[in-house]
Amino acid sequence: MPIFSFRCTKCSEEFETLVMGSESPTCPACSSSALERLVSAPSVGGKTEAALGRVRQQAAREGHFSNYSRSELKGRV
Repeated sequence: MPIFSFRCTKCSEEFETLVMGSESPTCPACSSSALERLVSAPSVGGKTEAALGRVRQQAAREGHFSNYSRSELKGRV
């Protein structure tokens, strides 16, 4: 879903909102449509090295290797 950050040029309110298609958002504070889109930081993916390591350890304990890529499986199976 496309969530964008905006700053209202009329009242300086900063907010995030879901924008779909050709929809034009308005400021929640003053209802102005004079908005400036801000650059947002990208969201971080859900798979960090630590999380991946925990999942792989669990898979190895259970006797399956479904969380490994083909190149990582060489020599294990």
